[in-house]
Order: sequence, then C-alpha cells, then structure tokens
Amino acid sequence: MSESEEDFAAMFEASIKTRRFTQGQRIEGTIVAIGPDVAFVDVGGKGEAVIEVAELKDDEGDIEVNVGDRIQAMVVSTAGGITLSRALTRGAATLRQLEDAFNAGLPVEGKVDGEVKGGYEVRIARQRGFCPYSQIDTQRSTDPSQHIGQVYKFRIIEYKDGGKNLVVSRRALLEEEQRAQAVEIRKSIVPGAVITGRVSSVRDFGAFVNLGAGVEGLLHVSEMGWSRVLDPSQVVTPGEEITVKVLRVDEEGQKISLGLKQLSADPWSNVGATYEVGQVRAGRVTRIAEFGAFVELEPGVEGLAHASTFPPTGRANGWTKSVSAGMTADFEILSVDLEKKRIGVALVPEGAARGIEDGVSEATVVPAAKPVARVERQTGPAAQEREDVREYAARKSDAGGEGFGSLADKLRGALKPREK
Repeated sequence: MSESEEDFAAMFEASIKTRRFTQGQRIEGTIVAIGPDVAFVDVGGKGEAVIEVAELKDDEGDIEVNVGDRIQAMVVSTAGGITLSRALTRGAATLRQLEDAFNAGLPVEGKVDGEVKGGYEVRIARQRGFCPYSQIDTQRSTDPSQHIGQVYKFRIIEYKDGGKNLVVSRRALLEEEQRAQAVEIRKSIVPGAVITGRVSSVRDFGAFVNLGAGVEGLLHVSEMGWSRVLDPSQVVTPGEEITVKVLRVDEEGQKISLGLKQLSADPWSNVGATYEVGQVRAGRVTRIAEFGAFVELEPGVEGLAHASTFPPTGRANGWTKSVSAGMTADFEILSVDLEKKRIGVALVPEGAARGIEDGVSEATVVPAAKPVARVERQTGPAAQEREDVREYAARKSDAGGEGFGSLADKLRGALKPREK
C-alpha cells in the first residue's frame, strides 16, 4: 500500500470513529497526553478527542487532572475530529465558549442567584444571564423562590453585546427532553394498560391526567365511577396520583381516553342473580326527566320509573309533583334487561308503603344492595290499592283515544332506543 493510500485509510477510519459521536453528546474518556494548549483524550478504541487545557485548570490556574485520569465532557464539534468541552458541563468559562454554545444550541450550566424584575438572574461561570419567569420551568410555579440557589442546565436563546447580555431558557431543554420521553411513553400506552398518572386539572366534564413527559389523557366524568358522578372534584383533585386504565387511543389525534371505574367490579355482574320482577326495593331518585325519573337502587345500578307508571293527576306532567330528586322511596321492579343494563321500576304508593310497614304488602321489600328472596304474593288493603293503580293505567279511554296500555308495554317503549 502506498503512502497516500495509507493516509487515506487513516483519514477514513478517523471519519468512521467521528460518526460515533454527535454534537451535544456527553461522553467519558481517559487523558492520554497534556500539551501546552490542548490535551488528548482517549474516547474508546483508537479514537482520540481534544480538549483545551484551560478547561482542565482550577480557579488558581493549576491543572487539576493528570495523564490517566478519566473525565466527562461534552462533544462540541465533530468537524475535522472530535472536540470536547468540559466547561460546558460545569458552566461555560469563557465568552468564546458561551458563543460556541449559543451557535451550536448546546446546554450550559448556571446557578440561579436571585429574582429580578420579570425573572431570575443566572450566573454562568463569570457571566450573568437573565431567565424570564416563563422560561424557568414548563409550568408556572406558585412559589418562584423555590428556584433560587438551584443549579440547572440552560440554553442560551439570546447572545448580545459580546456575551455581556445573555438570555437563557431552562424550559427549552425540558420541553426537548419531554418530547423525547413522550415518544417512549406513548409506546406503552395501549388499550387495556393500567398505568399511574397525576391529575393535572379538573373540569366539569372530567379530569386531565398527566401520564408522564407531558402526555395527557382524559378521564371523563362518566368513567369515574359506576354511580353517576355529578362533581368530578369530589372524586379526584389536582396533583393527586391515581391509577387508571387506558380505554381508547386515537393514534391520529393523539387522544387518550382513561377509565377509573373499570378497576373495580361492575355492580351489574350480580344484578341477574339478585333482582327479580315483582321485588320491591328501596331507591333514591337521582334526576327527573320529561319521560320519567331515574332511581339508584344501589351504587352503579340505576332504574327508570317511566312517567306512565305514576298515578295521573289530571294535569300535564302532574306526576312530577309526587317525586323529586334526592327523595328515597320504595320501588317495584317491573322489568330487568341485563344485556342493555336497564331496569324498569314503579313508585310504590304511600298507602302501599304503609301496608309494607304493617306486614300486609303485596311484595316483600328488599333493601338496596342486599341479596333478595323470591317475591311472595300477599293480600290486604295495600295490595288492592296497588291493583287499582295497575287497572287504571291499563284502562282504555272512553273517548276512543289511545289507552294507557300495560305498565310493562309503556316501560319497554320508554327504554327502547329511539329510531333515527
């Protein structure tokens, strides 16, 4: 091989080694020689890098390392070889190094000395810089003084007057780190995964949960509990750490839907074994609609008392006078649809309720959320009163109009999905 070919091979090998490193990468190497101006650092294999001797001196000007010592430094250039800077990992020591860091977008270390108007004064080696409040973190702090005295990495976003006027940002670096971490975090967020996050905010419609690196998911109010949740703030609070289940992931829109109730047993899993038509259960009216009243029979199990099941008053919507949200009463089970998770109920008239207390009711009262026995038919004044109500609801109109129909038919019609 000729001399020129050997030189080319050596240059090619050096080029390959250089490609192993990227600008801004932090590496570790061993000092192999110290010259008047630069020192040579072994960075693995036959690769060597250079670093200025000035960066290896202490505050008194003495070289604080020896041949054979290992140091950590940052790659500031790969053009024509690998150039390292140790000062950038501790705080740039010279204006030239600050300018290099600004042009290359490399981070520098600085100490937050104190607050000034609009932000903080940051000491970067022998220089002073300014960091606006909005650039010290990704979130505005309620206590700005918590950053004073801290040593952070900053990016120089403005370099003026030969380095005497510096504006730095810590937020820019944090956001870059978050974007890199977010890519990895999103890979682990798949439907069915159970993960831990922190509540970032609570709204009327639910709560946003930070899953890490700024990746947020929505915990909708309907997914917070098996029972109807009216106020999300009663379930979760900002800053609280919670465990949730991933329900859906919209890859295109990067929307993540979360669930909390899915981590507990579905109360409807026992409805088939504990609820029977004809039973009377204690319930609480949760809300009133135009077509009827919704009744919570136990946490997570809700029934519908259709308007047609209430005794008529002779006025439109007059039935609403006998029922109100929050009231508790006894309700008879009229129908149970396990597939659609629907239960039809009817309010037990007050007279029947008194009969129940006297032990002469038509049906056995079953307290909510407790196992029940098969209903036994009974007789008595209360039973006759209930039968009168049923007959009234089923009676045809003498004027030839449409009759009320049976309670069951009416309820099925109310529960049937509306045709589009």
